[in-house]
Amino acid sequence: MNAPISQNALATREGFGESQSTFAVQETASTMAAAQGKAMVEARYVMAMRNPRNWDQVRSDILVECRRPSFANNKSVYYVKPIGQGVEGLGIRFVESALRHMKNVLTEPVMVFEDDLKEIQRVTVTDLEANITYSMDVKISKTVERSKPMDDGSYISRRLNSWNKPVFTVPAQDDDLLNKRGALLSKAVRTLGLRIIPGDIQDEAIDIIKAIRMDDAARDPAAERKKIVDAFGALGVKAVDLVDYLGHDIDQCSPAELVALRGIYGAIRDGEATWSTVIDNKAEQDGEAKPAAEKKPATPKVLPTCTDEEFAANTPAWRKAILEKGKPVKDLITSIQTRTLLTEDQKTVIDSWTHEND
Repeated sequence: MNAPISQNALATREGFGESQSTFAVQETASTMAAAQGKAMVEARYVMAMRNPRNWDQVRSDILVECRRPSFANNKSVYYVKPIGQGVEGLGIRFVESALRHMKNVLTEPVMVFEDDLKEIQRVTVTDLEANITYSMDVKISKTVERSKPMDDGSYISRRLNSWNKPVFTVPAQDDDLLNKRGALLSKAVRTLGLRIIPGDIQDEAIDIIKAIRMDDAARDPAAERKKIVDAFGALGVKAVDLVDYLGHDIDQCSPAELVALRGIYGAIRDGEATWSTVIDNKAEQDGEAKPAAEKKPATPKVLPTCTDEEFAANTPAWRKAILEKGKPVKDLITSIQTRTLLTEDQKTVIDSWTHEND
């Protein structure tokens, strides 16, 4: 005879008031899983109640962190988006550090839906002491579009792009999906985490980070200029491009301009902007929208071809320009190719972003 799949057992439960009760339960796989989940939730809240945070200590720890030059100068701690007069904000690295010092904060991504084409992750940030929860659903596409089907000839769907060429929807590679998922979840955590961190602490942190960056730029402007030129060079932005943007030689930069350039570099590196959007925004702010006939013809030059790494690094910002700002595909590609040449596959991928929700 087979053994029974369940049996009676005694269980002890400890509530928030530290009272204990013993009762008989019938053990099954589902009841064990439910009990385990319940115990984990209760344990988190019980530990938060027994070890409450001290806000004065939290503030002190966060501000001490911000005073470290290596932290303050991190591109993901504070960024500057080239929108209008400039949009500045604290980045994911600051949020991660602040939540760690606050303690008793639960950050949890949970898969709520998945099929062959997409997955939806629900990101939740909870202050266990205040019992405040903020959540956001993040949709992550699991497909990409290519100019050719997979090696075995299979594909999910087929359409014609803006150039009347066939485009094939194929499953995304593991690396593509991993990078996309990580970037989107980090942005969600940053957005929700900033709602948990007190605003006055954020304001003090911003002032300290700006002061540290300004001091470094003023102490050794020559070294700071070299770092910035090298950093932009890694993104494909040349020194002559920086000169055109500034309107003067780089060695004439003030400390404030160096700090602003570092912030712009952080926004581009994290996919919050592209160099073309920086230039376009500056032209709008300066009122330099001149007719094409009035502009001086550019000197022909040989442009480099965009590498896979450069394309992956700029993908979030280019996607945002199309999906959120409504920039036409052809205009975006034309703008990109003033700095670097795109392959046919890369053009196909850019064109595919307008059809992700078809």
